[in-house]
Amino acid sequence: MKGKRVRVEILCTGDEILTGKTVNTNYSHIARKLGEVGLDVAWGTTVGDDRASLLTAFRQAGERADAVIVNGGLGPTVDDLSQEVAAEACGVTLVLSDYWMQRMTESYARRGRVMPANNRKQAMLPEGAEFIDNPIGTACGFAVTIGKARFLFTPGVPREMRRMLDEQVIPRLLKLGGITGVTRLKRFHSFGIGESRADEMLAGIPGLAIDGEIKLGFQAHFPELETKLAARGATEAELDAKLAAIEAEVRRRLGNFVVAEDESSLERMVFERLKAGGHTLAIGETFTSGAIANRLAPLLGADTVFRRGVIAAEMTADGAADTLRAESGASHALVVLMQLDDGPDRPDFGATITVQIADENTAKGGGPVQRVARLVGGRDWVRTGAAELGLDCLRRHLMGLPVDERIDFERR
Repeated sequence: MKGKRVRVEILCTGDEILTGKTVNTNYSHIARKLGEVGLDVAWGTTVGDDRASLLTAFRQAGERADAVIVNGGLGPTVDDLSQEVAAEACGVTLVLSDYWMQRMTESYARRGRVMPANNRKQAMLPEGAEFIDNPIGTACGFAVTIGKARFLFTPGVPREMRRMLDEQVIPRLLKLGGITGVTRLKRFHSFGIGESRADEMLAGIPGLAIDGEIKLGFQAHFPELETKLAARGATEAELDAKLAAIEAEVRRRLGNFVVAEDESSLERMVFERLKAGGHTLAIGETFTSGAIANRLAPLLGADTVFRRGVIAAEMTADGAADTLRAESGASHALVVLMQLDDGPDRPDFGATITVQIADENTAKGGGPVQRVARLVGGRDWVRTGAAELGLDCLRRHLMGLPVDERIDFERR
């Protein structure tokens, strides 16, 4: 299954990312996806919309890398230079792809529009280039050899790049390296534990390590931690057998801190629990300023569950969740409140977060479920943590898990 090592360079183009006006999320996505399939990213380069700089970058990359993914510069405007510079680096001319010209013309026609004349530029490819399909855009991908490296050109539009990367680019790179078999990345999303604690909790699982048969990795993006298991096998069945026991053990050890897996999310888990139980929800927020409602409301079908969202500068804790539930007519109410720490001389922003959950059962049992936690840090950090805490408390309540389990981010 293992092949030769393929040293990959990711070369991103555009004045907007070179100057920092646009955050280069494309690079991080490409690098992460390559790592998941065992491809090494050896260099990352950013170049502005300048012919001489691009030509130098292409030639340098062609001497040191085995494969280069070029992202950006395939648009119809004068500052989109990737095709022209690639042709110059190859010592060939640009030629019109009649096939791609027809594809673009038909695409515009389906939308009842006439294709602008400058889009013809997107069908001009270096002579002899390998066509790389873009099924959802007008930027034609292509591949050429410059120096000793195979260059694969992708559009800067994230949605187009991501699909082409999965369907077109990565398969070509795996073939280039002689890498066979199938890969899988299993992801656990957790809230309440940091990377070092998760590492300790998972220590000693046979076959699972940073350099083990199944590669263990972490990616922290507060307020959640992503625990990743990367594996390769000859077949899907082999992967199933290899991962099943280890996945179960990771799930057991991380326990109640796991809020979602793979492509799911904490808010989706909450939504699905509410929907499955035939429940509805009202949300009251002060310090989080609608952040919790903003995570739930966009979900497909959220209108069947989400009854009301209330944002207030202040809200009295006594009976807040019960009152909101009664006024909204929802079966469940979640309220997240905040009280600032006293003392102007404190070095960090600190707040006591109160989470209340009310439903039919709590109304009969003497009041809402309540969770109080003190968070300290930057204002945005505390706000983000408070929103996650509120959603997680609701998840736990709906699943019958303890709501008051202490998290690593709390302070006394």
